Amino acid sequence: MFISKEFTFDAAHQLVNYNGKCENLHGHTYKLRITLTGDIDKSGMIIDFNLIKKIVEEKIIEKLDHNFLNNIVAQPTAENILLWIWKELYPVFNFPSCKLYEITLWETENSFVTYRE
Repeated sequence: MFISKEFTFDAAHQLVNYNGKCENLHGHTYKLRITLTGDIDKSGMIIDFNLIKKIVEEKIIEKLDHNFLNNIVAQPTAENILLWIWKELYPVFNFPSCKLYEITLWETENSFVTYRE
């Protein structure tokens, strides 16, 4: 079974050695979906939504929201930001009952990247 939670954050970035609009400083309202997989435990849940929220806000949102992403992620493309998020969350969402399955990051309403191992 899968359980997902979505988050939003606002951040600025610019792409280095890129020929296009994104070489200029600009920002996005990003949307992030975290999906975990696991079995339902004796409480009737895979994991409490509040625990997902607490972990993601502490590990990701507090670091990225209203920040300049170039200071955190080298060449902050959607792909590189997503890989950074995965590396931050994968060791944390490693419970006996559930594991990180997939994450998706929307840079715009119609442009997004998804990663899973």
